[in-house]
Amino acid sequence: MLPKMMQSLVLPAAQAQASRRQFLLGAFAAGTGLAVGFRLLSASPALAAETAVGDSGAHAFSPYLTIDGDGKVTVLSSQFEMGQGSYNGLATLVVEELDADWSTIEVQGVAGNVKAYGNVAFGGAIQGTGGSTSMVTSWERYRQAGAAARAMLVSAAAAEWGVPAAEITVENGILTHASGKSGGFGLFAAKAATLPAPTDVTLKQPSEWKRIGKPDQKRFDSARKANGTEQYTIDVKLPGMLTAVMIHPPLFGAKVKSFDATAARAVKGVVDVVETPRGVAVVAEHMWAAIKGRETVTVEWDDTAAEKRGTPELMALYRDLAAKAPVAIARKDGDVDAGFSAAAKVIDASFEFPYLAHSAMEPLNAVARKNEDGTLEIWGGHQFPDVYQALSSQIADVTPDKVHLHVMKTGGSFGRRAVFDGDVVVEAVYVAKAIGYRAPVKVQWTREDDMRAGRYRPAYVHTLKAGLDGEGKLVAWQNHVVGQSIMAKTAFDGMVKNGVDPTSVEGANNLPYAIPNQTVGLTTTDVGVPVLWWRSVGSTHTAFAAEVFMDEVAEAAGRDPVEFRLSMLEPESRHAVVLKLAAEKAEWTKPLAQGRFRGVAVAESFGTVVAQIAEVSTDGKGGIKVERVVAAVDCGLAINPDQVRAQVEGGIGFGLGAILGEEITLTDGQVDQGNFDAYTPLRIDAMPVVEVHILASANAPSGIGEPGVPPIGPAVANAIYKALGKRIRVMPFAKSLNA
Repeated sequence: MLPKMMQSLVLPAAQAQASRRQFLLGAFAAGTGLAVGFRLLSASPALAAETAVGDSGAHAFSPYLTIDGDGKVTVLSSQFEMGQGSYNGLATLVVEELDADWSTIEVQGVAGNVKAYGNVAFGGAIQGTGGSTSMVTSWERYRQAGAAARAMLVSAAAAEWGVPAAEITVENGILTHASGKSGGFGLFAAKAATLPAPTDVTLKQPSEWKRIGKPDQKRFDSARKANGTEQYTIDVKLPGMLTAVMIHPPLFGAKVKSFDATAARAVKGVVDVVETPRGVAVVAEHMWAAIKGRETVTVEWDDTAAEKRGTPELMALYRDLAAKAPVAIARKDGDVDAGFSAAAKVIDASFEFPYLAHSAMEPLNAVARKNEDGTLEIWGGHQFPDVYQALSSQIADVTPDKVHLHVMKTGGSFGRRAVFDGDVVVEAVYVAKAIGYRAPVKVQWTREDDMRAGRYRPAYVHTLKAGLDGEGKLVAWQNHVVGQSIMAKTAFDGMVKNGVDPTSVEGANNLPYAIPNQTVGLTTTDVGVPVLWWRSVGSTHTAFAAEVFMDEVAEAAGRDPVEFRLSMLEPESRHAVVLKLAAEKAEWTKPLAQGRFRGVAVAESFGTVVAQIAEVSTDGKGGIKVERVVAAVDCGLAINPDQVRAQVEGGIGFGLGAILGEEITLTDGQVDQGNFDAYTPLRIDAMPVVEVHILASANAPSGIGEPGVPPIGPAVANAIYKALGKRIRVMPFAKSLNA
């Protein structure tokens, strides 16, 4: 249940019309009361606990970095690290301007200062990580923080040495003067941190950069990730800590009616069994006892308001709705009816997309502890920390400033840990409260809990129609999208305008192609299955439908797929440039070896344009293998080129697994899949060779964590058509290929 202050939020219309990156969470801070000044570090106990000068000797230069007496530089990250490399990116920005020694760098997640940490791309009113915005929101302020700290260190050294600040040079964490005087950051950190921070620092010119944009830069955290010493929430161990596992309702919307835990309490190691608003929790001394105890609990559920429809019923409903007129219109250009009436050739197609799980490597977890002084500490993957702070304070009946969040690194999210109701975080607080806060409690989900407890990429059906004139030009385009809204019935219901949730149609209502007559319609369904953004959100389905159908239109026009797309793009547009680059690197016009086939797709998401050309082979029996993918990327300035490549490669693997075999299905309202035997992410032997070509750009960075996902599905589907003569219109591919 969301707090009343969140339920009442209605966002202003002007903000609702902004891009999705700018609107996601822009109004939340109105109810949190967490905004504090840029320099007032002590104003927030949560932040002060992370940055105050204490035994560690850490001296705060700003909300963004501290320097220890031994020269260690700690970057305080507003962005949550879940494997995408945001910590490394922020460290790069700071070190570039600070001229620090890379070997002295550490990065720590922080929360509690919304003015300093509010995500610029979300309007600045809330701290959050998502929408591929980490570098967008950090690009200016973390460089400025590094430059300001450098100037403060130089000023302190100049005063100590009695020399002009302009004569001091800084390199690799050492300040030097021509007189022979020199010293590391640690010598001057204490004094420098007391100086006023400059407000008009001059940032380096690109020609001066030593780390930004440079390839083959070693990540600061590679070693500990490789040797297994990196710490995640699952690794948290506190004195006296108990472990809890949840019994969630088997049907979405069901509630606990009664339960019998007599047998569970007799299991060795089980401490308690308690009811929470989210289900029944079995609390034990360790995970094994909690699981064994859970197996013996019997729960009677009230399923009066539960969703009881299965996948067959839901998809039949969606197909029926897709065949009718859309309820809302997201885009309307020209006169589509006239365009189709005048067309020499009209084609149509429908596409079906299942629910998808996020299936991050680390299942959901959180730890809660209430201290004697009344403060509440929570360890977890705090992707929306302000939201979780507010929710937890309400449950624990304390003010938000009494809630201290330990922002842990997390083994994957893909959107799963960015939830409006706090999910596992509030479960940990509820359980701790239910046992009287007598011990710290870790709530740990199993893989099956993670797979079956909700929050999926929504299922969708698209129906598309296209009209060609006598010269083979695309003159009319119609797309009707049917599926659930992510934003409706949440604190951000106000983002749904005129029946359109922007996350349902992004990637469909902003096609780059010059089509004189086009409409994008939307019918939003009312289904009780909990849904959430999933890596690349709306573009996960819209890009597939649009780009596969575009190939069908190109074939109907008798045109080459690449040439046909380019004919509808401005020659020097970002889409045209990356498409031409991908085609060039993949040698699109050259014949392939026998048994190999190519397909192409291009898509924009989160301000980044990606074109991909997939090469597949066939075993002669209807089976296919994706052998090679060539990707071209325009993501603005690439801060860490190797990280950009890694994210595109990872996005291709993530998206490929989804379109080949992943799906969440329901039978009479219950999720069928529980683990990776039935829900099948990409196996390593199916990963293709990937080439990533990054377009040189002087523009500010745009998103890169997600944009590699949308083009891979349609590129492979278009290649499969060349290989097998079969159009893929129902996801996952296994359904269509085996049909």
